[in-house]
Amino acid sequence: MFQSFFPSPKWFFISLIVWASVCIGVWYGFGDQLGTFIGFELPAEDAEPVLGLGHFISPDFLWFYLYYFVTLMMFGLTWVKLHPHQWQLWSIFGSALILFSTYFSVQVSVAINTWRRPFFDSIQGALSEPGSITAVQLYDLIIIFGQIAFLAVIVFVMTRFFVSHYIFRWRTAMNNYYASKWPQLRTVEGAAQRVQEDTMRFSSIMEGLGVSLVDAFMTLVAFLPVLWSLSQYVTELPVVGVIATPLFYAAIFWSIFGTMLMALVGIKLPGLEFKNQRVEAAYRKELVYGEDYEDRAEPQTLSELFGNVRKNYFKLYFHYMYFNVARSFYLQADNLFAYIILIPTIVAGTITFGILQQILTAFGQVSSSFQYLINVWPTVVELLSVHKRLQSFEQVLHEKPLVKLDQQYMAEGEDT
Repeated sequence: MFQSFFPSPKWFFISLIVWASVCIGVWYGFGDQLGTFIGFELPAEDAEPVLGLGHFISPDFLWFYLYYFVTLMMFGLTWVKLHPHQWQLWSIFGSALILFSTYFSVQVSVAINTWRRPFFDSIQGALSEPGSITAVQLYDLIIIFGQIAFLAVIVFVMTRFFVSHYIFRWRTAMNNYYASKWPQLRTVEGAAQRVQEDTMRFSSIMEGLGVSLVDAFMTLVAFLPVLWSLSQYVTELPVVGVIATPLFYAAIFWSIFGTMLMALVGIKLPGLEFKNQRVEAAYRKELVYGEDYEDRAEPQTLSELFGNVRKNYFKLYFHYMYFNVARSFYLQADNLFAYIILIPTIVAGTITFGILQQILTAFGQVSSSFQYLINVWPTVVELLSVHKRLQSFEQVLHEKPLVKLDQQYMAEGEDT
């Protein structure tokens, strides 16, 4: 799955995590000093944020573009030199482009969140003091929003277009790799399905899931500082009382709680999804044999095989039932959680309507990013089942035993 597309996957991803951690640490620890040393006129920490498209060509953004490009070249060219790979342009530099475009999309959300304060404060001012805000001022703010929204649409469409091509190259790499090993793989149960359908499903799931994972991570990188700075307007939480940066800690607590809850109630689903693919493949395979041989696909055999399908689906329905109950209750509570923790601040009247909108948006962005597994858990379950099937498939190439669920399924088949 990975070695067909990435150079030495294990060490590549380890080095990527280490290098990314170092780069992020340097950026947040010494980024301003480095930028100033190079010659960028970076704004002061308490400077008013730039509204509109100027947000993306401000000195701090231009400095980030340069920093990202230099660190990317240092990492990418090192791997190209040390471990040349057929798909390195797509797997290394294509991945970097997706990371950058996703971060840029998140910054569009930051720009919109910055716009919220003056717009909603203007609305509040116009409603509380008629005549204090002119129509032209509101129209100007709406035009600024339109410019940002137009940029958001362009970036979104182009990113998804590129990601689609990126994922198909990944599928092509897997397909070519498995095809070159076909003499060894053809004896595995469901080999044709794994090469054709499972690689297709793996790539299609990764297209949505991978982008959403990168988006969640980049959202955290962009919005955590925003949420931290907005915490200055909130000093007290219900029950807890007065604490430092309460919004930041409340978002982390609530998200970790939800993630652990979903992982606990959904722990059985990946194994059942994996087994579901096996029983469906066994039933389909017998039907295919029945097309060519008269003594195959007899009613009793088909009844037993379909009985296995029915039994596994009924287990899936049961486990998904209580999983969906827990997930739905949590997501409904999540709609109110930010308002609940802000009640003391709202009652005290220490924030404006614009700041309230900024806090709600930033809190929602951070908490939803931390809740990544909650939002995509059903898709994660499907991906895990496909991954297990392809992993078991590849075990043959390395002359290793089948994965645990494969062994269990075969044992059950022998008992039957």
